[in-house]
Amino acid sequence: MGVEIEYKFLLRNDRWRQQVERSVYMRQGYLASDAHCSVRVRIANNQGFLNIKSSTIGIQRIEYEYLIPLTEAEEILETLCEKPFLEKTRHFLSHDQHTWEIDEFSGENAGLIVAEIELSHPDEQLIQPDWIGENVSYDIRYYSVQLARHPYKNWLCQSS
Repeated sequence: MGVEIEYKFLLRNDRWRQQVERSVYMRQGYLASDAHCSVRVRIANNQGFLNIKSSTIGIQRIEYEYLIPLTEAEEILETLCEKPFLEKTRHFLSHDQHTWEIDEFSGENAGLIVAEIELSHPDEQLIQPDWIGENVSYDIRYYSVQLARHPYKNWLCQSS
């Protein structure tokens, strides 16, 4: 069984941008999601992926990911996935023996930037960079499946 241990954070500032090592544009869509799991297709770096993730709230979730042919991923996105797609640029950077992934959303979620880090076990020590802000790991609004259904742009409209 694949288990993901992941924290999500908002950012305090843009100082992380100076440390970016590489960036990848991603587009993903959801085939299904319910109280048990979500199933998504993602295209990144001209590769297709099928991902199945438990709907557990928190830092530890079951996750499986499989490489699929790019043409099939494109076809699934266009014909079978819910709209709108989730679009983002994922920036990778290293800090204290860890790789941080900074997701800078575009499209319906433009303006939202979230940092993620995966750990090898739940008790692993994490030294946070000074640009890390609020921990939103338990706030379901920041889960990708929720952002696909309830885009960030709608949060802004509701708080006005």
